[in-house]
Amino acid sequence: MKKLCFYCTTAIAVCSASTALAQTAAAAPAEDSGIEEIIVTAQRRSENLQRVAVAVSAVSSKELIASGVSDVQNLGRLVPSLVVQPNGGSSTNFYLRGVGSYATNAFAENAIAFNFAEVYVARPTSPLGTFFDLERIEVVKGPQGTLYGRNATGGAINVIPKAPELGDFGVDATAELGNYASKRGSVAVNIPIGDIAAVRVAGQVSDRNGYLSDGYDDEVGQAARISLLVKPNDRLSFQLTGDYFHQGGRGVGSVLVPGVNTPTAPPVSSRIGGADPRSVDELRLRYAALVNPGLAATPNQDGFVDSTFYGVTGSVEADLDFATLTVLAGYRRSEPNFVSFNLGFRAAVSEIDDQGSLEVRLASKDDQRLRYVLGAFLFTESQKAQNAFTQGLISRTTFNPNLNTTSRAIFGQLTYDVAEGLRLVGGARYTNESKSQNTPLRQQSLANPNPPFNTVTGDLDFSKVTWKVGVEYDAGERSLLYANVATGFKAGGFFVAIRNNTFDPETLTAYTIGSKNRFFDNRLQLNVEAFYWDYSNQQIGFVGPVETAPGIFGAGGKTVNAGQARMYGAELELLFQPTPNDRLTANIQYLDSKYDSFVYTAISATGAPVRSGCAVSPDTSLPVAAPARLFSINCSGKSGINAPKWSLNLGYEHSFKLGKLMLTPGVRTRIESSRFLAIEFLPEQQQAAYRMSDLYLTLAADDERWSLTGFVNNAENRTIYASSSLRPVLPVVYNALRPPRTFGIRASVGF
Repeated sequence: MKKLCFYCTTAIAVCSASTALAQTAAAAPAEDSGIEEIIVTAQRRSENLQRVAVAVSAVSSKELIASGVSDVQNLGRLVPSLVVQPNGGSSTNFYLRGVGSYATNAFAENAIAFNFAEVYVARPTSPLGTFFDLERIEVVKGPQGTLYGRNATGGAINVIPKAPELGDFGVDATAELGNYASKRGSVAVNIPIGDIAAVRVAGQVSDRNGYLSDGYDDEVGQAARISLLVKPNDRLSFQLTGDYFHQGGRGVGSVLVPGVNTPTAPPVSSRIGGADPRSVDELRLRYAALVNPGLAATPNQDGFVDSTFYGVTGSVEADLDFATLTVLAGYRRSEPNFVSFNLGFRAAVSEIDDQGSLEVRLASKDDQRLRYVLGAFLFTESQKAQNAFTQGLISRTTFNPNLNTTSRAIFGQLTYDVAEGLRLVGGARYTNESKSQNTPLRQQSLANPNPPFNTVTGDLDFSKVTWKVGVEYDAGERSLLYANVATGFKAGGFFVAIRNNTFDPETLTAYTIGSKNRFFDNRLQLNVEAFYWDYSNQQIGFVGPVETAPGIFGAGGKTVNAGQARMYGAELELLFQPTPNDRLTANIQYLDSKYDSFVYTAISATGAPVRSGCAVSPDTSLPVAAPARLFSINCSGKSGINAPKWSLNLGYEHSFKLGKLMLTPGVRTRIESSRFLAIEFLPEQQQAAYRMSDLYLTLAADDERWSLTGFVNNAENRTIYASSSLRPVLPVVYNALRPPRTFGIRASVGF
């Protein structure tokens, strides 16, 4: 109750501050144009963000650079409804308002669609290396079942890179130095070619030591992008973009969390990595009979990442007088290759993933009573992977999936002006998706050290119609009211096991009512949205029991359907700019989430009851080789994971004019109530409520040609959990951590 009161007090303070600033705004100079307009393409056409009747958070390139967000894992610092989880090696998981997926291997797919340059990116590994030389990032909340591609059940993240500019030579460069021997640099060059073409070349390099004592949680990467734009006239344009990223280093690490089974593990705040001898000694002390003879292996320091990602995107846009035709083709290749101990045991993964996509859209002109976006979408993916998950001599699970996916869709969304200021919206999408697998797998153990591979095959096919209906009303020159009902769909699939190895599609129906407003001569922006999400067959991924031979179970990534879940809440976005030199932001989300029905199966290698914060009972539905036993876990009634009840982002900056220079101090604060990070709901897996702040001081030329920024991120040096895993065999918890306090200096120049 005390924590909740703190959040309420903070929200009241923000509203009081905005009221005081509103009084200042009333007397502000008339020549100040107020808040800058932002154009987004969240609905597949260029629109003013304040006229888009969906919940969208847009982050500009300037905001990304100023906040030091140079990778996807830190994007959650700027969007309170978004939780980004690093996973072992190169994988990344997204959660929006409690909706998301835990991706552990080639079978897994995110429930939040990630789109780069409008191309859907299937692999949870591929979002890495895209966060440089950007126009903006859009986070669209709620199911995108009409206009977007695959698996946008909970929303979409759209990363829009800067396009070449005709007739303008320009250079933008940024360099950064910080603690942990952090070095990062990026540069972009725009080169015009005559009057009708231009090339933009951009690159980024990063190098930083690990945040953990064992060297993990480092960052090593090199990225490049080249784009060609050809626009022979005002009615036709072609763009071709190629991108490349290599990720190196040690990769994501984790810490052994002190708990009932590890009471003397090093304090989490000390950031003693799981492979550090001080952490390993705790396992040797508590589980001597398993660890000392090597039956259960411990994390060690031979983890690495050597992953490569690249792709090519081509687009054609043609003005047909009555409408605009867009053809978008993309090819991407992902080659994740890593050894990780992030989950507490050894995971060796090597993949080759090829995806291709083609989208054709026809968008009407904006100046007609009936407006539309119509299109078709084709997606194919081929995956070949080698996975080895080693618990020690007691168990090693190896599987080499060969997967193929084809997804086809036709879609359309209409907007009709019923009367001036009143519009009806309706849309639908038909999706057909087929999947196949050919997966050799085996489970090695002391009793059977060299068993043959069992090959699992299968074919799946899914079809679904998703839809959206809504109403929009212009309540004033700068006020929009809207309400809609939208549905989303994510196809089912396989996980690694010889039988009972499939899961069903998930669907989500979202009910939304909202308002977007500008007040006080365009100086106060206030957007409010209330939502209720009804989630059916939610797909939950975790490391659990997978049957590798009749009665033989190993630990592997699996997905189950959680039955029913529901989320409801409200989000408020406030931006106040009483003068050109003052800027106050506040983004508050309240979220209440609950699993109405959620039952799954867990395994105990020793036969002892498994650890869980949910109800546990023996499961005798399948024969299991002794001493292992299966248990049924019932988490019905629990709150959703990665779904804090309260999330709050606050920010304020003020610029002082010093001749031809501007000096701008600023602060950003993120506040979260407590949340669980994993489906075991153990005390070690709960992130307590926290506040984390960033401070910065920028000196810049008044024409913004150069700037110099000193910054401190996580000024309080909070220890915050990023992800959590209950290790099989040894019932102990390993958690990944958000960055500690970091500081440095950043210089930018553009001409």
